[in-house]
Amino acid sequence: MHVAHLSLTDFRSYASVELGLEPGVTAFVGPNGQGKTNLVEALGYVATHSSHRVAGDAPLVRQGAARAIVRCAVHRDDRRALVELEINPGRANRARLNRSPVSRARDVVGLLRTVLFAPEDLSLSKGDPSERRRFLDELLVARAPRFAGVRADYDRVLKQRGALLRTAAQARRGSRSARRQESDSGFTSAGAGDVLSTLEVWDAHLARHGAELLRARLELIEALRPLVAGAYAALAPSSAPATLAYRSTLSTGGDPGEGESEGEVPGERGSFDTQTLSTDLGKTLEERLRERLLEVRPAELERGVTLVGPHRDDLIMGLGDLPARGYASHGESWSFALALRLAAYDLLRADGGDPVLILDDVFAELDSQRRRRLAEIVAPAEQVLITAAVPDDVPRELAGGRYDVAEGGVTRVR
Repeated sequence: MHVAHLSLTDFRSYASVELGLEPGVTAFVGPNGQGKTNLVEALGYVATHSSHRVAGDAPLVRQGAARAIVRCAVHRDDRRALVELEINPGRANRARLNRSPVSRARDVVGLLRTVLFAPEDLSLSKGDPSERRRFLDELLVARAPRFAGVRADYDRVLKQRGALLRTAAQARRGSRSARRQESDSGFTSAGAGDVLSTLEVWDAHLARHGAELLRARLELIEALRPLVAGAYAALAPSSAPATLAYRSTLSTGGDPGEGESEGEVPGERGSFDTQTLSTDLGKTLEERLRERLLEVRPAELERGVTLVGPHRDDLIMGLGDLPARGYASHGESWSFALALRLAAYDLLRADGGDPVLILDDVFAELDSQRRRRLAEIVAPAEQVLITAAVPDDVPRELAGGRYDVAEGGVTRVR
């Protein structure tokens, strides 16, 4: 797979740009702040419908413009597809495939597959659990685009259930203030009994969609483990071995909301794998999620948030017997983040067809040894796109085509 052409209209700093691309290595070189990352960010957006730099779509649209358009011609084997995304902040995005509209923008997910390395990847090792959940879910969608729908369904249910819990929490507090009593009977008599019955319905939806997402994540981690271990050993051969585990709110110990902010999980939550989850008490993941939701309902009604589900789980990265977060050195943290990306590349490649590799200002972050090893690993890829501030940041092993990016222009020099 490779991208043959990229066209941008009102995307980030570009009013308009047209780029022809070829298989092999292409480097975009220029001073910081000139728009190099904007080019590869656009391709990453086509692949995942999200940016690796910002959470929302508004910053992707050039100042003063109402929308942005990204078009790319994707070659895969002997097939060619023209994918177009219209980015509309605050409204639904639109998509076209081979110039024909599709019913939903997410229907074009998977036509372009990318693996993007960026300085922000350090958050995979050092950042919040949300960064690691995002890594897992985006890889799931890249491998099987139907999981874009699974994620959307889960997020929709989570939002609706959260709104209901907030309503219930407010009613509960109002009941206590008015009647000076702590029992649920007071809460129900205050007119919130229908909230509790509706909550049962949303519990069932959350458990069904959550179980599908959770099982897919667990199976993905099983596939990633040996690939991550091998990639990390290649990047940091003198370090302790890299390990992966999954920490889930299905653990029965403690209050899942105790002392944590929304979206976080406590450090003592249990770790699981596909075998234990499939054999434990003969219960399905859906059944276990429903049971766990019942267990934590008092805490949820008190706090007004959903405390159990994949949205609060974490991917635990370890070096030997220690967690990488908090114990790994800066170089080890970088190597682990790179190993995750390299494992994702190997997994997608095994599914059929090389994804496009994007290295966004990564080499400047690495010491000479890691820079050389990473370059040797990615050099055989069908298409590699690199951004760098100066030509010397591009390793000799990755010599190829080059564009200079400066003052809003993109000029091919090789």
